[in-house]
Amino acid sequence: MSYAAPVRDLRFALEEIAGIEGLKSSGAFADLSPDLIQAILEESGKLAADVLAPLNKIGDREGVQLQNGVVRAAPGFGEAYQQFVAGGWQGLPFDPEFGGLGLPRALSLAVSEMMHGANMSFALAPMLTLGAIEALQAHGTAQQKATYLPKLISGEWTGTMNLTEPQAGSDVGALTARAVPQDDGSFRIFGQKIYITWGDHDMAANTIHLVLARTPSAPIGSRGVSLFIVPKFLPKPDGTLGHRNDVRCIGLEHKMGIHGSPTCTMAYGEVDGAIGWLIGEENKGLAAMFTMMNSARLNVGIQGVGVAEAAFQKAFEYAQERKQGKAEGWSEAGPSPILHHADVRRMLMTMKAKVAAARAICFSTAVAADLAETSDDPVEAAAAKLREELFTPIAKGWSTEVGVEIASLGVQIHGGMGFVEEGGAAQFYRDARIAAIYEGTNGIQAIDLVGRKLGLDEGAGTKALIAEIRASVDDCLTSSNNQLVWIGERLQAAVATFEEAATWLVEKNATAKRDALAGATPFLELAGDVVGGWMLAKGGLAAQRHLKAGEGDSGYYTAKIALAGFFAENILARAPGKLAGITAGSNVLFEADIEALTG
Repeated sequence: MSYAAPVRDLRFALEEIAGIEGLKSSGAFADLSPDLIQAILEESGKLAADVLAPLNKIGDREGVQLQNGVVRAAPGFGEAYQQFVAGGWQGLPFDPEFGGLGLPRALSLAVSEMMHGANMSFALAPMLTLGAIEALQAHGTAQQKATYLPKLISGEWTGTMNLTEPQAGSDVGALTARAVPQDDGSFRIFGQKIYITWGDHDMAANTIHLVLARTPSAPIGSRGVSLFIVPKFLPKPDGTLGHRNDVRCIGLEHKMGIHGSPTCTMAYGEVDGAIGWLIGEENKGLAAMFTMMNSARLNVGIQGVGVAEAAFQKAFEYAQERKQGKAEGWSEAGPSPILHHADVRRMLMTMKAKVAAARAICFSTAVAADLAETSDDPVEAAAAKLREELFTPIAKGWSTEVGVEIASLGVQIHGGMGFVEEGGAAQFYRDARIAAIYEGTNGIQAIDLVGRKLGLDEGAGTKALIAEIRASVDDCLTSSNNQLVWIGERLQAAVATFEEAATWLVEKNATAKRDALAGATPFLELAGDVVGGWMLAKGGLAAQRHLKAGEGDSGYYTAKIALAGFFAENILARAPGKLAGITAGSNVLFEADIEALTG
């Protein structure tokens, strides 16, 4: 499948909306510049478009194989992975002390979007490694960091996250995997884990598993879970690989999509017990794992964006080529490209607008995370951390729902060709569907947003967000551009609805929790719509500044304002109507007897 790296749109979102260059004030990214950003995006875009995208359909068709206890990657994936490693892409945001490039997470996220857009199955391997690196950086010992981080950051080794068990699902407190302490300070791990992405493969020399398990004295529930590092091959003191550990992939899931990504059932300790070492404190494994989970949630959000962008590109190309009927206003002889039919145009504009909004939300979350980590100003760092916390469930939940919606619209635009595999649109839909499920289902993201994030620091993060949106509303309403004025009017009504809904939910979360939970998912949808509309409004204001100054491509900036206007009229305008569904309470869900209705 063809894929074009959307470098210009990525830069616009990073620089004009998310404000990545503001990170230079911390001193942590002194070398960051527009030229460096352009070079990074162009080079990684070539890898995505020229190497990974041609393998996307191959991975979908050929899948992965479990042969004699070894998982074989899809044809071409191993060679592509070596090119990924040679480019140093895994280490983009990590500490130069361990071989990283020390660049912002936000820029790494933009690279990740292109990888996922080109080939989501492939990109899942470095995504899981990224999370393992972050967990080890935050919680590993000096020896663990020295042993594992250079190999993981280079990409020579890959990493995984082993959380889910057959009987537990998302309930971490129900895990039963055991960790038995040994006299030398190591542990023997016994148990089985399911749904382990890239849990085994032949692309890299070693795979480093981060595994949740219980020690013999652990209390019941989630308070008794510890995190362990369990390598596929045990490293020797000199860094070379020793003997194979007692960990095996014993089965592969046959999935709806992402066929080129092995989803493994992993068995630990079938013989003597898999050798592992504690990461962090005993019984504090959930906190360590959440370092990895939070990283994964934002990265899954950008998966949604990447697949949505690829689905848009495919649909747009098809709409230009496919001729059918005569569009209203079409003056040339013969049938018109379906691009000129109003309904197809509506779908394409919806796709483009929501991709742009979701991308900006994800990048803004990453910039906040970078600022929280690097700012020398404790007030600024604390505010950035609140923004990161508030935006993470929106970035994961809303962006992955966008991925499914946009991929579905791509199928629709292709018509009958979208419903057959030869058309190419169906794979995006099948691949995108998983992102709304893993790393915490979107229902869990909504509960996190309503139950924890809205009220953090007595609601300081939510209040700051509302104030910033209203400042942008004022900028729009006082603009000389009439389009921006009515964008401001739509955003003004939408943020008022957001504030009213958030206030109601915080109150109900304290007094009638089931009512708050009943409105959580509709609220996450509203939050994504409002924040996404704000992001596009910010982009429109930036575009207007460039137009007034006579800078750059006037056609591109004019189109950016029009795109924000489309989002305002077609998505933001519906925001006030969503309040009733959020504040309806839980009785409407439970007063009906479902058994009676289905009997």
